[in-house]
Amino acid sequence: MVAAFERLTQAAASGVPCAPVRDLIGRDDLAAAYAVQAALTEARVAAGARIAGRKIGLTSEAVQRQLGVDQPDFGILFDDMAYADGDVIPAGRVLQPRAEAEIAFVLRSDLAEGPLDTAQVRDAIAYAVAALEVCGSRIAGWDISFGDTVADNASSGAYVLGTERRTLDAIEPVDVAMSMTVNGAEVSTGTGAACMGDPVEAVVWLARMARDLGEPLRAGQVVLSGALGPMRPVAPGDTVTAALSGLGTVTVGFAEGATA
Repeated sequence: MVAAFERLTQAAASGVPCAPVRDLIGRDDLAAAYAVQAALTEARVAAGARIAGRKIGLTSEAVQRQLGVDQPDFGILFDDMAYADGDVIPAGRVLQPRAEAEIAFVLRSDLAEGPLDTAQVRDAIAYAVAALEVCGSRIAGWDISFGDTVADNASSGAYVLGTERRTLDAIEPVDVAMSMTVNGAEVSTGTGAACMGDPVEAVVWLARMARDLGEPLRAGQVVLSGALGPMRPVAPGDTVTAALSGLGTVTVGFAEGATA
């Protein structure tokens, strides 16, 4: 575990992607992978970062089949990952960036006790908002197994929230339709049903998993619930916009310059 931690830490610090860590922790050892992620999180917090929420990954059955797993994963969102609608992400800020569109939820209450069922999770959600996640991998060439991506904080990089907030009384996440463009050309489409059948059910899964691992979801945290369509690579100078029915649009740019 220590060697995997050090390999990923060096990649993040240097901006040079590293070899996969599955040779060190195994391809699908869930406990070992999350232990590496937890150690990286502890180091980030010790250095002054604040936990802003979680992201859920591998919510698509197709992606799960590709990696040979039968469950999603999750990673930590830190405060320095957040960008505002219309911002430009500096060159090199995210290694090997890829964008995906999803629904984000902001919690109004803790999800630490009780059954953590659908009704409780829906009640705990303050509002939903359109979001872009900019995934990034510290693993060279995105050559990842389940163990690699979990250890690497679920391949997290940055995220952008839209400005239109909707309660679950006003919108049903499963029915949201999404279109994502890069420089005006449509590159990804999908619906809420593509995210574990319903984005709210993805949060139910996360709430239980987070509690089981000893770090429950808390009021005020952001939850990125998972992609509604395929993830696409982005390059310096690109502008990405996602339009989600009932939730408006969210846009982010990528600064010109060298990226890893």
